[in-house]
Amino acid sequence: MWHPDLQSGPLPLYERLVLTMAHDIQTGLLAPGAKLPPQRDLAFRLGVSVGSVTRAYAEAERRGLLSAHVGRGSFVRGVLPAVPDVPAIERGTAMGQGRSGVIDLRCNTPPPVPLMAELKTALATLMARGALDPAVHYIQGAGLPHVRAAGAQWIAQHYGLDFDAEHLIQCNGGQHGIALVFSSFCSPGDTVLCESSTFYGARMAADHLGLKLRGVAMDDDGLLPEALDRAAAETGSTLLFTLPTLHNPTTRTMSEQRRQEIAAVARARDLLILEDDAYYAYSERPRQILSYAPDRTLYLASLSKGVCPGFRLAFLALPPNLPRERLMRGIRALGYCPPALGALVFSQWVADGRIDAIAQAVQAEASARWDLARSMLGAFIARPGASHSPHAWLPMSALEAERVTARLLRAGVEVTPPDASSVSPQADTGLRLCLGAPEDRDELGRALGIIAGAITGHGSVDRDGII
Repeated sequence: MWHPDLQSGPLPLYERLVLTMAHDIQTGLLAPGAKLPPQRDLAFRLGVSVGSVTRAYAEAERRGLLSAHVGRGSFVRGVLPAVPDVPAIERGTAMGQGRSGVIDLRCNTPPPVPLMAELKTALATLMARGALDPAVHYIQGAGLPHVRAAGAQWIAQHYGLDFDAEHLIQCNGGQHGIALVFSSFCSPGDTVLCESSTFYGARMAADHLGLKLRGVAMDDDGLLPEALDRAAAETGSTLLFTLPTLHNPTTRTMSEQRRQEIAAVARARDLLILEDDAYYAYSERPRQILSYAPDRTLYLASLSKGVCPGFRLAFLALPPNLPRERLMRGIRALGYCPPALGALVFSQWVADGRIDAIAQAVQAEASARWDLARSMLGAFIARPGASHSPHAWLPMSALEAERVTARLLRAGVEVTPPDASSVSPQADTGLRLCLGAPEDRDELGRALGIIAGAITGHGSVDRDGII
């Protein structure tokens, strides 16, 4: 009987179990053809949830480590492929495509809209203008001047903020911007304040950099000012990371008054604020926290959630008094300069006005998918802080979330692990559904139907194999 020796670490428990399985197979501890313990038995012996073990077995099967047979169990495969040491949530598959036959709702991406014709036209125009040369050379660390000018124009049109292009820094996506700020303004061992549930990428960045995240309590209006003040006093933290608009994962949006109160606490406690406005395009255009604390807010605007995630393009604006050179050293140390090709296409789309039509198409599809989710899941979905959202939040207890996740996995639907975003024991619990991930609305509709059955218990997902 297999007795895995699970190591501690920042990766999710299911991922550590998969990596332990791979190690034991490679070292011969698990021989080809060996039968693995039943999922419930292994969960009991390890003192973990059945959902985590179920997810680990499913991921191990996707990677070719084992084969599962209904009624017989799971067995180690005889020939093993190379196993990538990355969490499945990060793997580079197309959105909505997990292992065969599974609908993947874990990747929070904008819904797909036709872009190939737009891409072809932009590349042809750039080629005709002789403007593609920067794509094959090193560029300035902060990004090409005309790309930053296009970024300033795009932010002014879609975010209502006026930035001098010279003050913008081009990042390799929003995740890169978060890591740059964390590494530039914090030292290993420092504490970064954030919502009690936060963006999984921020958790990864903090873990990698040796930083601590302190989750701050929320209500329906977002961060609680008194909780933020108390956490800042107790930790001595100098940085707050926040997603005030359509918060990921809970979809809450701070009111104007709450944003003013958070800005006031930041001034009183001398906190820098990293305002990640990834979902602003889906909102009713609230005033950013930046408007109330311009002297201490670093503002991050990304194309990944509202236009095209594959461009890996975001813009970071710093307060005038912050030392820009700290960030530039980080850029040079980690990548020397940002990539140019996607940025060049973006600047061309801004120049010819196509970026507006693309963004509108994304919003229209996102709205249609939101309406579909509301019609099929109804009261299970928390009311978002906007008319629609690319992700839906289903509040439920932690135990129920684990149970529903396991049911869904057996029924062919993968959702974000319930504990992926939790930073503190007081974090909101539930399930996040990424509505933009499936290829089309039909596939999303099938997934939503399975989810409704798994929540209500009316589906057949727990009855396979019963005679």
